[in-house]
Amino acid sequence: MKNVSFSYTSNITGESLLAIDDVSMNVKKGEFVAVLGANGSGKSTLCKLINAQLMPKKGDVTVYGMNTKEEEKIWDIRKNCGMVFQNPDNQIVATIVEEDVAFGPENLGVPPAEIRKRVDESLKIVDMLDYKDHSPNLLSGGQKQRVAIAGILAINPDIILFDEPTAMLDPSGRKDVLDTILRLNREQNKTILLITHYMEEAINADRVVVFEQGKIVRDETPREIFKDPNEIRKYGLDSPFVPEMEYLLGDKKTGCTSFELKDYADCVLKKIKENGKAKFDENSYNEFRDEVVSESSEFDANAEIALKNMSHVYSQGTPFEKTAVGDVTLSIKQGEFVGVIGHTGSGKSTLIQHFNALLFPTSGEVHVEGEKISKDMRLIGLRQRVGMVFQYPEHQLFEETCAKDIAYGPKNLGLGEEEIDKRVKDAIEDVGLDYEWVKDRSPFELSGGQKRRVAIAGVLAMKPNTLILDEPTAGLDPRGRDEIIEEIRSIQKKNNLTIVYVTHSMEDIARIADRILVMEKGELKYFDKPEKIFKREEELEHIGLDVPYVVDFMNMLRKKGVVLQQALTPEDAAKEIGGLLK
Repeated sequence: MKNVSFSYTSNITGESLLAIDDVSMNVKKGEFVAVLGANGSGKSTLCKLINAQLMPKKGDVTVYGMNTKEEEKIWDIRKNCGMVFQNPDNQIVATIVEEDVAFGPENLGVPPAEIRKRVDESLKIVDMLDYKDHSPNLLSGGQKQRVAIAGILAINPDIILFDEPTAMLDPSGRKDVLDTILRLNREQNKTILLITHYMEEAINADRVVVFEQGKIVRDETPREIFKDPNEIRKYGLDSPFVPEMEYLLGDKKTGCTSFELKDYADCVLKKIKENGKAKFDENSYNEFRDEVVSESSEFDANAEIALKNMSHVYSQGTPFEKTAVGDVTLSIKQGEFVGVIGHTGSGKSTLIQHFNALLFPTSGEVHVEGEKISKDMRLIGLRQRVGMVFQYPEHQLFEETCAKDIAYGPKNLGLGEEEIDKRVKDAIEDVGLDYEWVKDRSPFELSGGQKRRVAIAGVLAMKPNTLILDEPTAGLDPRGRDEIIEEIRSIQKKNNLTIVYVTHSMEDIARIADRILVMEKGELKYFDKPEKIFKREEELEHIGLDVPYVVDFMNMLRKKGVVLQQALTPEDAAKEIGGLLK
């Protein structure tokens, strides 16, 4: 790329919006480049320019010497440069895995015998050959994404662009996809450009390119990019665990040159042994795990939300019958912050949709604020008390101004204009936006994080007692994610709300939840405090989840015999480790 600029035209105002601003960069064959930046910084536009989905307004983009402006070269460019998007469901076009992978080479006119060979080879590379006769609809998120990657590999490109390929995946799926990307780079010598908001994914790259407002502001090795956590935060990003720990340890830092967790644990262990302050016990890890005694899940009809032997079966009585939630009993207290985790398809979304009667149980009972939910009750009153914010809540926005969108719910309650205006103003301020600045703006002009806040404000304006949030930070950059989490915590404390928060981020939920509910194959596996849940490292990994990096790191030290208190945040870990170092 040489001096490339690109502008979009706003559908709302007709203004020209500069997305890429005089960017020049080169990527060598076989290189792995991670592309970081806040939402709206130009990352996705960059990828679309590289594989000729977009044409630069200024400058030139060349792929193997072929200019994307030359129309007759576009077909060859796209054959050499495949792209994998964020949502695997948007990329799968066939009803059988092998047919989906064959779709690309079929459209290129590849002979049938060669197609068969490419399909099998591509599925083998992504470890999905055993699933070639399966329906993609029956696969997990991570498996679907690997099928999408196989579909690109079957075209046999030298370059693969990944636009946040793990953003919608559970921890197990995210690991599967990242392992696949690394294998493609290291074993197949594929050139990789990876857009990601997960800093731990970027540490494996040869280079890290940071975008801000359409410009490249950093282009260095991961070690250089992440060595100063304060510097990287200026761009709306965060720091991987290892450099964050080194920063928090201050003058007690180890000086470890690797960002790999196991290497770092070895460095810390060496320093701990040199200082001689730590207690050692060869059973440290086992004794730490043995302390776990789970609370029982009991039914309390007077709790804020209570379930008694609740089950939900989809397509009951048909050949497609599937039990999504089975025999769940639990109680959530008023004012409690409950995290909900589980792998894709574990029943999380089905479970929470019973809390405000978007779904009714096939059997069992659901009680809200002491009232048993039934189909003949006044549902608008229930849904006023139990508000729900779906994943990608900006898809819930539809009015021409933010104030009108937020006012929609209260209007349907039949409230007076004065009360509606007050609720709109209060809700906007509750989510950290400036009322005068945002009220008359179109919600579609706002950034991703701002849209999320407006959508949440629309639910808050209904004055709920319980707020259910289904992955409210999915797809946001680290700064936007942290801001949304802080606003939710602030709203809870101010209004004494009960919060039910579904997430795939173990780091986030460890910090904010009072209790964590773990779903597995439709069953309630655990429901306990974070410090107890995350002592179950092996059990969580077995069901496709993981533990926060800090817990994994501390357990590595315990397995070497170091006696340590539990830490759920890097700050707590640094305090504990720092006390053992000079």
